[in-house]
Amino acid sequence: MVLLATGQRGGTGTTDCWNSCQRHVADRALRARVCGSCLSGGRVDSWVAPLGAVRPMPREALASSRKDGDWRVRWASVRAEAKARQLTEKRVLAEWVAGSPSSSDLPACLTAARAAAEAGQSTANFLRDAGARGPEAAARVWARREAIRQTLEVELYSEDPRERGTALAHLGAFLGRRPARVLLDATASRPEESDGIGASALKAVALRLDSSVGRLLLEEARPADEVLVNRLFAVYSRELESLQPELTAPEPQRRDAAVLSLGVYGPLARKELERALTDVDRKVRGSAARRMAQSEGTSLRVAAERRLEGKDLEVARPWLEAMEREKGCGSFFLEAARDSRMPAPLRGQALTSLADCREGESLRLDALSPFLKDSQPVVRAGAVRVLGALAVRKPEVMDATERALDDGSPEVVAAALDVVAGQRQSTRGDMAAELLGSEHPVVRAAAARALETIGRAAHVKVLATCLREDPVSDVRVAAALALGRLGGPHAAAALSDAAARDADTHVKHVSRAGLRKLGFGN
Repeated sequence: MVLLATGQRGGTGTTDCWNSCQRHVADRALRARVCGSCLSGGRVDSWVAPLGAVRPMPREALASSRKDGDWRVRWASVRAEAKARQLTEKRVLAEWVAGSPSSSDLPACLTAARAAAEAGQSTANFLRDAGARGPEAAARVWARREAIRQTLEVELYSEDPRERGTALAHLGAFLGRRPARVLLDATASRPEESDGIGASALKAVALRLDSSVGRLLLEEARPADEVLVNRLFAVYSRELESLQPELTAPEPQRRDAAVLSLGVYGPLARKELERALTDVDRKVRGSAARRMAQSEGTSLRVAAERRLEGKDLEVARPWLEAMEREKGCGSFFLEAARDSRMPAPLRGQALTSLADCREGESLRLDALSPFLKDSQPVVRAGAVRVLGALAVRKPEVMDATERALDDGSPEVVAAALDVVAGQRQSTRGDMAAELLGSEHPVVRAAAARALETIGRAAHVKVLATCLREDPVSDVRVAAALALGRLGGPHAAAALSDAAARDADTHVKHVSRAGLRKLGFGN
């Protein structure tokens, strides 16, 4: 058991639980019955709960556990006895507090204070339903308030970082003050060398409250607290500085993890979050938007609406992207697209985001029709992309796609080709091949992308010509990708020639990848 508890399967809580069980359970048979709960529970008090089911009630073990230094073990002992006696936990707790000698009642009073704080209540309210001795127990706890405060403040600055946040939260609940206020008052009497400990405790509370240290401090601080707040801010600034290598790491996964870790700092990390909003990786940008909204104490939707008010597409883009996975994204994007005060590029981007919103699948075509007829090409193009989220078998959707392919704007035609590809409309392969001769590069690139999905062997020749002769590298890249999928001797020859002769390194790279896909690895 000891080897398992201290090995890879067992954490610190498992080890502490095992040691606690060994201290308080003297009977070997009882040890074998309850100590094994440490492995499955993993908490320091996991072994105590099974005592409530033991008959006769193991009074010695329960009495011993009431003297444990960890309040969780003492509170678990109260709950186990309550179960054994078929009484409420609060009643047994009140009996223990009120029945303890006044000279040694601090453990009982401290347990009551912390159990109440854990439930988010004052001790008086917590013990209100504790039976006849509830008021007496509450009075005993309040009489011990200074000793309880001192004990919790010592735990707040404990060497064990796991205990600090809980102690700060419990101290605040017991005193009826916000945790940030409690920490500022404690910091005033502590040397600066201990600021890191207090700062870590407030971080734990912020995570517990789904808030941030920046918001907790700024909401509570008064002008007289400026020096104390700056001391704590200095700790967090050093931590933010240590995160810089991760925020600029080459791997997007590392950058995203670093951005997620910024949430606990809130407004203090505004500069880092604003930089992450411009990250090249879409997921990182989305994480930054969510953390920024959290730091402002608002929902992602409200934060996004504020950015839209600036009517700047580049500022709004990461917020639109982040909203694509949110509940209510459909109505949000439709409202933005309908707002005539917004510039056309922003309205078009809102519709493009609607195409990636899951709620866009249930959109009716009549709601989309006004955008398909909008005077601005970028808005029509966004609306066309939403067609890709609708059911392909509906005749009205097919008709709308057909009209978009005949639109005079190249960006609308390109959007329609992307819909054709996404819906695998194989009957439109010849039409896409014809559009490889368009005068607009955006249309030619979209046509090549479509042929990657719906192309046939008959289209290899025109794609090979496009790869060899098109002056725009993005078009040649799309053609190479299509040839790599369609395959055949002519496709391999065209890819081999591009890999050897094309002036663009990206085209060469994609052509070589296409050859490997076709089995020409060397």
